[in-house]
Amino acid sequence: MEGDEAASLLGERSLGPPVRFKTYRRRWFLLAVVCLLNCSNAMVVLSAWLNMVGSITRMFSVLKFLSLGSQSYWYLFVGQCFSALAQPLIIFSPTKLAALWFPDHQRATANMIASMSNPLGILIANLLSPALVPEGKHIPLMLGIYAVPAVTACALATLGIHEKVPPTPPSASATNSNSQPFFTGLKMLLRNKPYIILAVCFGGGIGMFTCFSALLEQILCEKGYSNDFAGLNGALFTVCGLLGAFLLGMYVDRTRKFIESTKISFCLSALASIMFAVASRFRHQAITLAITSSLFGFFGFAIYPIAMELAVECSYPVGEGTSTGLIFVASQIEGVILMILLQALTVRVSEDPFSTCALDQDGALDWTTPVLVLAGLCSGMACFYVIFFHTDYKRLHAEAIGADMVKAEDAVTAHVPES
Repeated sequence: MEGDEAASLLGERSLGPPVRFKTYRRRWFLLAVVCLLNCSNAMVVLSAWLNMVGSITRMFSVLKFLSLGSQSYWYLFVGQCFSALAQPLIIFSPTKLAALWFPDHQRATANMIASMSNPLGILIANLLSPALVPEGKHIPLMLGIYAVPAVTACALATLGIHEKVPPTPPSASATNSNSQPFFTGLKMLLRNKPYIILAVCFGGGIGMFTCFSALLEQILCEKGYSNDFAGLNGALFTVCGLLGAFLLGMYVDRTRKFIESTKISFCLSALASIMFAVASRFRHQAITLAITSSLFGFFGFAIYPIAMELAVECSYPVGEGTSTGLIFVASQIEGVILMILLQALTVRVSEDPFSTCALDQDGALDWTTPVLVLAGLCSGMACFYVIFFHTDYKRLHAEAIGADMVKAEDAVTAHVPES
């Protein structure tokens, strides 16, 4: 955005009194509600109700005293559908919440906290579910416990959230938060070259991480690694990813180095993927695999919240929900394509005495080619992103102009004598 364009967005304020920016403590309450919903589910109030209704409806499917019989399946199905409907409403909200309620020096951190609560919820579920359900009869207990955060988030959202925006905005961009209409914004995004590059590369990155998590057990079992070890690698991948996102989020809030941070992290995650692809093809490499899974998560997850903020920066004044939502759509499409491609590249091998896979009559699967392809795609996208992605920080530029205008107005007001 050129200077005169940014000024036109913020210049209307020069006709009135100087605008003062203010932050409110309840922004942390809103962030906590979004995190709880993201963690539970993985418009806030509507999402909270859908999530709660879905969680409770799922419980009905396994309660014996209701004697639902064959109808229990439909209760489970309907409950899952309600929870699924809630997810799109909340998964796109972190960037919008950060933009409307947090000052510019806290936006990346707020976005990181809200965004990373979703994989944190998945990690907790993966660790807690086996402990809660040693036998099938304990499933009602598990569903009851998982309904608690959904009900809590619904109560907090319904009773505690009363306003869409703060009375006084925390930043210049929040002052002019009226975003473009959806289809107008969509057209602007499709003509925005930096945004398209970011959507393709970052969407592909999300798809790769999804495939890595989903296929990790199958990749490792063929070389004799246990399911418990695969679970440990998955946990390290997520936990180190949360740590990486936390550290990079705070760093970017202080330095504003969005582009440099994402490019370096993307390259390092590509190197980690290559290390994993090589190490996973050999037996007795448990330590190496654990380290590479940790590094892949640390640098890969670190890109997630920063890229969301960068999407807003390169597409401003398009609405935050539109710019981040389109990236998630791209990631789902790329993830499906990648999952199909990787599974198609597997090769059937004869039964191996060292394999820990659950074998069918056709033997185990050799994942050598798929993991090398995954590493190659990650490296290729990292190189493409480093070479071709360049953009101005349009939102920060507009805010800087707005701040200068406020200072100028203050200076004029200070020199105007009272009548």
